[in-house]
Amino acid sequence: MSDSQKKVGFISLGCPKALVDSERILTQLKIDGYDIVPTYQDADVVVVNTCGFIDDAKRESLETIGEALQENGKVIVTGCMGGDAKQITSIHPGVLSVTGPQAYEEVVGAVHKYVPQIKTHDPFTDLVPPQGIKLTPRHYAYLKISEGCNHRCTFCIIPSLRGDLVSRPIGDVMEEAERLVKAGVQELLVISQDTSAYGVDTKYRTGFWQGTPIKTRMKELCAALGEFGVWVRLHYVYPYPHVDDIIPMMADGKILPYLDIPFQHGSPSVLKAMKRPAHAENTLERIHKWRAICPDLTLRSTFITGFPGETEQDFEIMLNWLEEAQLDRVGCFKYSAVEGAKANEIDGAVPEEVKQERFERFMEVQSRISAKRLQTKIGKTMEVIIDEVDEEGAVGRTAADAPEIDGLVFLNGETELMPGDLVTAKIFQSDEHDLWAELAHPEQ
Repeated sequence: MSDSQKKVGFISLGCPKALVDSERILTQLKIDGYDIVPTYQDADVVVVNTCGFIDDAKRESLETIGEALQENGKVIVTGCMGGDAKQITSIHPGVLSVTGPQAYEEVVGAVHKYVPQIKTHDPFTDLVPPQGIKLTPRHYAYLKISEGCNHRCTFCIIPSLRGDLVSRPIGDVMEEAERLVKAGVQELLVISQDTSAYGVDTKYRTGFWQGTPIKTRMKELCAALGEFGVWVRLHYVYPYPHVDDIIPMMADGKILPYLDIPFQHGSPSVLKAMKRPAHAENTLERIHKWRAICPDLTLRSTFITGFPGETEQDFEIMLNWLEEAQLDRVGCFKYSAVEGAKANEIDGAVPEEVKQERFERFMEVQSRISAKRLQTKIGKTMEVIIDEVDEEGAVGRTAADAPEIDGLVFLNGETELMPGDLVTAKIFQSDEHDLWAELAHPEQ
């Protein structure tokens, strides 16, 4: 690397969808001849990709921008919080540029403006891999299939930040997936704001991949991705009726038996105020049917406590719903009155101490459910993908666990494995989150 080559530091905050945006920006910067460095001191400029979904995320973004300014001095801001530049520049007037989400060209243009690249890029010595620059380990990658959302959930400001649903052409999605698999990726994590709505905006237009017609629709996408022979995991699935069509593919082993569905609540009245599907009892019935078809199905979800107007009765209904649903992996958030959310106008704001108390009760119930469900895996032999290895052993995940958000499998003493290895292991211990296992021998 030449001393004249300009260097960019990059901080990516927020969800996997923002991470994919960061990967796209980094790929273009690398193509343009910039070097990506991991420290403030080595960088000529720092790019911060912000999150503005809830107040805690905004606070983290502002603190990170401040730290970057203090440690480096040259800072370019992008991402969801950048949609309202004043909320950033009013606190940090020294930032060089502020752009909103998906502003790839503007971010790259700002880097060129404030840190011009002198060195001519040589494609023979500064190769960018065909799959682009990835911020995930080599063995898994996020595959974003669409941007934006057509729903208007009252607690959410995503549509105002990222716009309405825009589906990627299915040929482009499949080409990217193929490049990733050829580069060694063994797990594709399908993400979007609303994965099950894929293709709605195009009226499920027929596209082409390798000369074969294929509809821009979730069912056809899952079938095509399943042909790669790698783990395919679905995130951010809205419980439309056609989700039922995906379960048989999971039962047949085409894609992982894993659904990430943000149910958000169990009380019909709260769901109605949220502008979410209000037929919680129908959802329970569907969950039972899904598990009858695919017994190994793992269900992950998120819920909100303390939504405006939520009564103690509403909360008890949600706890009862949780007991009935027996979900495998659950996250819970206390309602955050983020600026711009329509729910802030609803009467009956829940006091913070009540939100906290309900949050704790919710997590106590779910921890018990999770511990019980994980305990049933003791004695079973399962496939595990290895994420990391150190002097104490290996850490991996089963098909039931997504990276970063779900549980882990600890293989103590297995120091000879490598990240990305797929091994067979026998589970011998569990708690409310994780599993412990040993490598299985052929006779097991």
